[in-house]
Amino acid sequence: MAVDVETSIEMEAPLEAVAGYAMDPDNAPLWYANIKSITWRTDPPLAVGSRLDFVAQFLGRRLAYTYEVVECVADERLVMRTTQGPFPMQTSYRFEAISDRRTRMILRNSGEPAGFARLTAPIMASAMRAANRKDLAKLKRLVEDLG
Repeated sequence: MAVDVETSIEMEAPLEAVAGYAMDPDNAPLWYANIKSITWRTDPPLAVGSRLDFVAQFLGRRLAYTYEVVECVADERLVMRTTQGPFPMQTSYRFEAISDRRTRMILRNSGEPAGFARLTAPIMASAMRAANRKDLAKLKRLVEDLG
């Protein structure tokens, strides 16, 4: 069973500020509750082909995986993919200017759980949706406080 979770939020901040903050991997542990650390495997700046090691805690389990950037368009979109672990997945960010001071960010996680993870896919999707809502709310607070 595939998992495909899309969550969005509107922020009172210019598109460049939202995208700039969200697309900086070093900020991920500040707004993602489950992300404990990231380590660059390739040199910054972020670009197609960049590789980043993530350590996360999700549903009581420690997860370590490497994301590879497969799309990176400044102020527009970022797509990262991992093929590791029980849940190979893709994470994408999209940014839309609603006005010059208001931005919508869309966060999408999709993948095909393997092995035992396949049995827990519905629970995983629900937990992921709840976590994404909280993470985007925290990102909103952080970005709006910067402005």
